Amino acid sequence: MNNIIKTDCPLEYASFIIGGKWKLRILWILSQADYVRFNALKRDLDGITDLMLTKSLKELVSADVVKRVQYNEIPPRVEYSLTENGLKLIEALVPINKWSEETLKKI
Repeated sequence: MNNIIKTDCPLEYASFIIGGKWKLRILWILSQADYVRFNALKRDLDGITDLMLTKSLKELVSADVVKRVQYNEIPPRVEYSLTENGLKLIEALVPINKWSEETLKKI
């Protein structure tokens, strides 16, 4: 990732990787399938622009969280999936998800 932040704080680094409006939602969608194509991601992310989806995916790929595979076919096909590192990130987010679910029930 060209613009990786320099920090001694692991949580700040993690926040940098998953921060922003769309990245967690992208990761969640990718965690639900073996692979997802660009247009399927766009359909599931109501309101995201092509440019923002492309930018977010590039950043996640650069961070070794998402894998991008392009098939040289006509029409071209590109699939996105979680890397091993991305799967570890999802595992790390499970307790946060549980906390969120429990907290939202109380609200």
